[in-house]
Amino acid sequence: MMDVLYFAWVRERIGVPKERIETGAATVADLVEELKAREERYEVAFSDLSALRVAVDQELSDFDAPLDGAREVAFFPPMTGG
Repeated sequence: MMDVLYFAWVRERIGVPKERIETGAATVADLVEELKAREERYEVAFSDLSALRVAVDQELSDFDAPLDGAREVAFFPPMTGG
């Protein structure tokens, strides 16, 4: 089991801040494909991966990052300086 967290507009599009899922995904990209196949709201939220950042177990990662042993994946828009 893995916790998947959504922040900012990603959360707004999907409609929940967090969900616990069972996945066989090997990488973050595989997880995204699994989520997109669920419902249209996921397809919309993940339609442009260049507009998203991802963290695996609270470490900033890439979409090709392995998920072996990961407990948490978070998706969020890029942070802007200020």
